[in-house]
Amino acid sequence: MARVLFVCLHNAGRSQISEALFQRAAGDRHEARSAGTEPAARVHPEVVEAMSELGIDLSKRVPRELSTDDSLWADVVVTMGCGDECPYVPGVRYLDWELEDPKGRPLAEVRATRDEIERRVSELVDELSD
Repeated sequence: MARVLFVCLHNAGRSQISEALFQRAAGDRHEARSAGTEPAARVHPEVVEAMSELGIDLSKRVPRELSTDDSLWADVVVTMGCGDECPYVPGVRYLDWELEDPKGRPLAEVRATRDEIERRVSELVDELSD
């Protein structure tokens, strides 16, 4: 079982989408968490709406701050726009996904980001499951 940590700046968009889609794709084969270096007060409403179209409710999720314990827990850390603020832990695999921040974007653009994350998550789950 692999443990994957998704990290973005506010933990209100990309990382929340990634965690939810990873959990759905991986089932009980792998674990996921998400966090942010500067957490927002809530998940972006446009993200909640785009994810609800897939039957995933993020409306009650609360963004949380990245901790060193999160980084130590993870086998794989996927960063998305947090730059140098993401801690580095030797021995942990890091991936950087360059993705558009969905905050304040039109729903069509949020859907495109969501769909790209879903594609990447699916590839990652397949890779980790081999």
